[in-house]
Amino acid sequence: MYHSAVQALLCPVCADSFDLPAAGAAALVCRSGHNFDIAKQGYVNLLTGAGTRFTADTAQMVEARAAFLAAGHYRPLAEALADMVAGQLSNHATGPLSHHAAGPLTGQLSEGQHRPPSAAEAARHQDLLVDAGTGTGYYLEEIHRRVDVASVGLDISKYALRRAARTNPETVNVAWDLWRPLPLAAGSAAAVVDVFAPRNAAEFARILRPGGFLAVVTPLPGHLAEIAQPAGLLAQQEHKQEALEASLSQFFRLTSTRQLEYQMELDRQDVVRAAMMGPSGHHVDPAELRDTVAQLQETSLVSARFRLSLFHQLD
Repeated sequence: MYHSAVQALLCPVCADSFDLPAAGAAALVCRSGHNFDIAKQGYVNLLTGAGTRFTADTAQMVEARAAFLAAGHYRPLAEALADMVAGQLSNHATGPLSHHAAGPLTGQLSEGQHRPPSAAEAARHQDLLVDAGTGTGYYLEEIHRRVDVASVGLDISKYALRRAARTNPETVNVAWDLWRPLPLAAGSAAAVVDVFAPRNAAEFARILRPGGFLAVVTPLPGHLAEIAQPAGLLAQQEHKQEALEASLSQFFRLTSTRQLEYQMELDRQDVVRAAMMGPSGHHVDPAELRDTVAQLQETSLVSARFRLSLFHQLD
């Protein structure tokens, strides 16, 4: 684990910082003594209390996503996002990345949970990227190919995090509900990336340092349109971009967008995986889905249509 990524974490119980765990440690321990088990797969579960009211992706959904992504169907998207993020980090770099700076970062989990500043405020020159809704770690892995950056991956699915921890072993992968106050210090992140995941605008703004940015990926109208009906895909929200900008407008301004469109050649199994790997996977019956998809041609040309939006904090 990158030291700077562990430094940025806050205990969800007391908002204290964590010590860097020794190699092979079984728990992440905050400086007040609260313990959180590190799963044998390499991620840590910081969820406390009632956990989350949201339904996490199942093992079957994660398996479908991993197989679909491994086939390369969203590789152009991963490359475009990685180029955007790496370019922004390079343009706004304020100092070299160090993996061994000492001391905690300061911040708060929620109102009333304060901690006085420490001498380690100097460590904030380090670049930390937070992947909100990291899933299997696929997009973060491509970002790491472009830039050496410490990272924290957040997701509520333990099945996804098991894969993410294997894909990005140096990342601090954390089980967490994005709608809760994030377990990260205020001003600790240089960037937040959100790919098809919930967007907690207030918390994203809180954890970003001045000059930090938010990169968001959303599907465009017509994405997967050719298989939407047989695959039982959920209808996309109309005026999605307008709704996205409105939901972030209290904290962020849109600074650039890019549309990415291309054709994918999907076989029947790919179509099943496309249906199972997203929100529709919570609702479709796999057996019925396979029967329906069996009526399709052996391969189908399917549209991939995405918008990559870059936001910066309001002055």
